[in-house]
Amino acid sequence: MTLEQRLAPTALPDTRHRQVTERLLKGSGVRLNGDQPWDICVRHPDLFRRVLHQGSLGLGEAYMEGWWDCEQIDEMIYRLLKHGLGHRAHTFGERIAYRLQAGVINLQSRRRAGEVGKVHYDFGNDLFTLMLDTTLCYSCGYWKGLATTPDNLQLAQEAKLDLACRKLGLEPGMRVLDIGCGWGSFAAYAAHHYGVEVVGITISAEQAALAREYCSGLPVEILLKDYRDEDFRREVGTFDAIVSIGMFEHVGHKNYATYFTHAARLLRPGGRFVLHTIGSNQSDISADPWVNRYIFPNGVLPSASQLIRASEDHLIMEDWHNFGADYDPTLMAWRANLDAHWNALADTYSPRDKRMFEYYLGACAGAFRARQLQLWQVVFTHGTAGRYDAPR
Repeated sequence: MTLEQRLAPTALPDTRHRQVTERLLKGSGVRLNGDQPWDICVRHPDLFRRVLHQGSLGLGEAYMEGWWDCEQIDEMIYRLLKHGLGHRAHTFGERIAYRLQAGVINLQSRRRAGEVGKVHYDFGNDLFTLMLDTTLCYSCGYWKGLATTPDNLQLAQEAKLDLACRKLGLEPGMRVLDIGCGWGSFAAYAAHHYGVEVVGITISAEQAALAREYCSGLPVEILLKDYRDEDFRREVGTFDAIVSIGMFEHVGHKNYATYFTHAARLLRPGGRFVLHTIGSNQSDISADPWVNRYIFPNGVLPSASQLIRASEDHLIMEDWHNFGADYDPTLMAWRANLDAHWNALADTYSPRDKRMFEYYLGACAGAFRARQLQLWQVVFTHGTAGRYDAPR
């Protein structure tokens, strides 16, 4: 009998669920009802059974429903991951079911691609406007040389945008495509500071509406488009540079080659393409079940080898920059903003909504702190003469 079978929740009486939980936590520094801010305060007697049976999904849903509390979810998750409990986040059945589903179905097809827009990005522009900074960047900031405090969030985001612009070698008059433009942060920055024209595309109607407002008065066009739309290239032509920030996580392994095929066709000879994406340490087709249900439906993180295999027939990789550790302070700054502005949102959003975002931001910060997740900026070209030295 395997260890997993011996510890199967359905085979244990209630008193044993707590004992198993305590045994799993031993050595992690996280205790039940302890006095440290990363300890778990139990509010419901069935918490242990639920988490042992449902893994990450049960843990996240239980927090949303008030079954447990923790002052520092980020530090709790960090300690649990460093203790090696990350593999228990997915139950065996969930792992098999997701692999079978992802192997048969294109979870990020054109028809399904809009789900993440409706579930997450359309959640509410008012919430995201207050949670983010004035750049409206919803991706990792670049904290090099900055104190990692919430007050510096805007500076970190501006540094990230400027870093991408410098890697692209932008000059006045260039035409730039922003794949997955979000609320227009990069488009507005590049147009204002580098004098370029930008076409931004998104599949979120709410994002497109706010992006058009945010970029008003600038040479920026925001389109509600999927990068795979057959008529897209005929409508917009080709570009001197392409950027994609925080969108590749929604592409899916079945579409990686298609993505790079389209990027290569849209990029003019001599142009550069900067891809900014969260990355996974393993080449595994999987997704956290709680994140997949409540935050980013159908999302999947690429590995380094998957990116290389998908791009090698289309573009040349010139530079690979990992600053995944910078996502930790970015997420913590968003959490600080959420707490500071919640009173202005409380009439629109429920306490359950707030707890969902608390768990999401804290858990992700803990994962980046534990270096379980990475953040890559990769520069591609068609192959330019001479060497390319990427800015840092």
